[in-house]
Amino acid sequence: MSQSRELQLHIAQMEEIRSILNSMKNLALIEIHKLARFQTMQGQAVANIEKAALDFLDFYSLPIADEKVTPICILLGAERGFCGDFNESLINAILPETCSGIIAIGSRLCSRLADHPLDLVATIEGASAAEEVPVILNRLIDAISSLPDSRGGFNKADNAAPALQLTVAYHDNVAGQITRRQILPPFPRQPQRTQVYGNPPVLNLEPDEFFSDLTDQYLFAALHEIFYISLMAENQRRLQHLEGAVKHLDDETGNLRRKSQIYRQEEITEEIEVILLNSEIN
Repeated sequence: MSQSRELQLHIAQMEEIRSILNSMKNLALIEIHKLARFQTMQGQAVANIEKAALDFLDFYSLPIADEKVTPICILLGAERGFCGDFNESLINAILPETCSGIIAIGSRLCSRLADHPLDLVATIEGASAAEEVPVILNRLIDAISSLPDSRGGFNKADNAAPALQLTVAYHDNVAGQITRRQILPPFPRQPQRTQVYGNPPVLNLEPDEFFSDLTDQYLFAALHEIFYISLMAENQRRLQHLEGAVKHLDDETGNLRRKSQIYRQEEITEEIEVILLNSEIN
């Protein structure tokens, strides 16, 4: 087979790969726009719950557990590839002195944590699209509820302050870095906060029962928001990675086309020389 023919076959293969990568890039872009809408709505819901909780805490004090907390870190990694060092940077961000165990979300992240010195208390598959977030979140809540120190949230009967401290580490492109967000215990008090209302809120439930239900609602809402932020950052990283790959393929394909043209011109020249040589002999 001639060199120009081999190059043409190679170009056809690269164009097929380029088409696949470009489709993946477009899917990532669509997912980013969809997640941006979800995250905006979920962020508003979380802000409203936090405001209601702080208004409640202005008038009602809850018992604070004096026992030692168990710090658990939830790492929100990528389920799919083509997103660079997304998972590696999360692992490097772990501070062993700040957590005693890890809940890893994302198959690729879980496989990289197999030999990590910290206790891997649970591994959960990650979400590939926004529609999968509720299913993955239910699995996470089941894993949290099964931890021995989990109390005071997710409809537990014991309403004492939770002995479990949960911090989620995830990528946030708006912040431009990996964010660590404590979701349990929730609603940290703000020392400089000014009391907004002069009278306590009217409750239809006992204060401790109301706060327990509010905590459950907050955890669900906050985790949804965090999942959307992380998944959007993952797709943005994937979009950048695929755009670079498509550009590289375009450059390489252009180079191969030029080489193919040169080889084809050389082959045509050789064919003409052979024809002329044969005509002279005849």
